[in-house]
Amino acid sequence: MTHLAAGPALAPADLAVRAADAAALAAGVSVRELTGLAELEQVVGLYADIWGRAGNPPVTLELLRAFTKAGNYVGGAFAGDRLVGACVGFFHAPGDDALHSHIAGVAPEVAGRSVGFALKLHQRSWALQRGVSDIAWTFDPLVSRNAYFNLAKLAARPVEYLTNFYGVMPDSLNGHDETDRLLVRWRLLEPDVVAACSGARPRPAAVAADGDAGGEVVTAVGVAADGSPVPGRLDGALLRIAVPRDISALRATDPLLAARWRTSVREALSVLLAEGARITAFDPAGWYLVRRQL
Repeated sequence: MTHLAAGPALAPADLAVRAADAAALAAGVSVRELTGLAELEQVVGLYADIWGRAGNPPVTLELLRAFTKAGNYVGGAFAGDRLVGACVGFFHAPGDDALHSHIAGVAPEVAGRSVGFALKLHQRSWALQRGVSDIAWTFDPLVSRNAYFNLAKLAARPVEYLTNFYGVMPDSLNGHDETDRLLVRWRLLEPDVVAACSGARPRPAAVAADGDAGGEVVTAVGVAADGSPVPGRLDGALLRIAVPRDISALRATDPLLAARWRTSVREALSVLLAEGARITAFDPAGWYLVRRQL
């Protein structure tokens, strides 16, 4: 019997490149680092369209040019020759060994194709090839699809609640609401992250609850029959915090109700996280699972 010697094990960065390539193939896009002026100008235009800020785009060409010259990250996803998604990040202070992913967006016409997933996996492989172990970013805690993507699909973990972090940014996504954000850390080589980037199905929040505490799940913020938030209790080992199904639509049709949701979720999450609780999951039905340290 002939025994074939096993080849050398691939380095984590090489495995990350494979995972990123597989994600791009599955999404039907090519993802690459961008440095040229023409491509960076496309990023500016894409973001202006997504956020509805043609006169005041979220990033400028000059800033992106400076970022890339200084060795920071700008990545783009292309469907054929057309840019359909982009992600921009810059490095933290030297001692932190992390990249801050400042902004990412995908064109509406490719929503649901996992282009955002392909972009994040490309960013992860880029970071690991440069010896960076963590990526951090912020997201609006009221946007349920982003919460599910970040916590379930990518296995990033929230670490801090930031109240009105950017100030009011009147655009088609934020309206005139205050910009509360959750700061997450994506620890690139943690087993949960490696599994998520390999295409593992997210663990249901109900299963996470059973494994996390095994007791009663207390409702800290619930939903009334008319769709308004209902503040609940903040005691107990395991808590559930609901968010509206579509906060963007709510900001356009009922900004006062959207602001009530912001306040209710802020009062629950900011207190719990400040006391050492941690968000352990997000259910696609629209609620966070929080474990409180007792």
